[in-house]
Amino acid sequence: MIRLGLCCTFRDEPIKFGVTTAAVVSRMNRGDALAKLAGLCLANAEALMAALRFCDANGIGCFRVNSQVLPLKTHPQQGYEMDDLPGGGAIVDRFRSCGDFARERGLRTCFHPDQFVVLNSQRAEVVDASLRELEYQAEVAEWIGADVLNVHGGGAFGDKARALDDFARSLDRLSPRARGRLTVENDDRTYTPADLLPLCRATGVPLVYDSHHHRCKPDGLSVEEATALAAGTWDREPLFHVSSPIAGWEGTRPERHHDFIDPADFPACWLGLEATVEVEAKAKEVAVMKLRDDLGPAVRTTAGAGPSTGRS
Repeated sequence: MIRLGLCCTFRDEPIKFGVTTAAVVSRMNRGDALAKLAGLCLANAEALMAALRFCDANGIGCFRVNSQVLPLKTHPQQGYEMDDLPGGGAIVDRFRSCGDFARERGLRTCFHPDQFVVLNSQRAEVVDASLRELEYQAEVAEWIGADVLNVHGGGAFGDKARALDDFARSLDRLSPRARGRLTVENDDRTYTPADLLPLCRATGVPLVYDSHHHRCKPDGLSVEEATALAAGTWDREPLFHVSSPIAGWEGTRPERHHDFIDPADFPACWLGLEATVEVEAKAKEVAVMKLRDDLGPAVRTTAGAGPSTGRS
């Protein structure tokens, strides 16, 4: 059955994740700054638990964790290690309790790092920063049992084959906990499923298939073919993305996401699969629950065994 996923934030539920900026923190002395960051991190661990409880109660089987759940963690001047924070150990313990709850209730968690994570950038400092960001998210993923760190293929830089080779070389610089969770997703501008599948087969990195992106940037593969080929790259429950265009497929800029999912945009070939489908829609939890109701019995709405991740 399909497990539907909610992405990062809520529209109507009073569950919020705190953020701050480097400019704000830089105006504080280091002790006060670390105390502020510790408070935000702990509050975000509590918000994550609330998010997971909401998902469990409402038939939502996966939650994508915001990349800034530990604000400014890898910032070059204002970043920190957990041992630097007052009460850092208790914060980690609270995140670990989120992982315990997710496992008990059969919930999946994952991450989708921000667009500045580009593993094949032609600028060494961008690659270095990308690797640091992935390592931080892999650390949190280990605490909470998340099994996916999903990135895009990056730029083509005038030569797709060379750019994907650069992507593959960067993988060797990741720790096992980051490398083992890394996935790659087709996008709507540069890399199609057909472009990424050879990379996935050569490196063992699973393909997160986005059907909306594929429709915006087709490659000759049908949805059914791309689904089967993408699923074949996974050693655990596959993860896909679904969304609908805000102005319809005949409107301008079909790559922009709608508030809700048109059930006609949910691939029929997914309905019989054991897979996670993240719902990328602006109405957030309201959109996920509407799609849950639209799809009916095809959606997993009760707790059960979580995905077979092989990760802790």
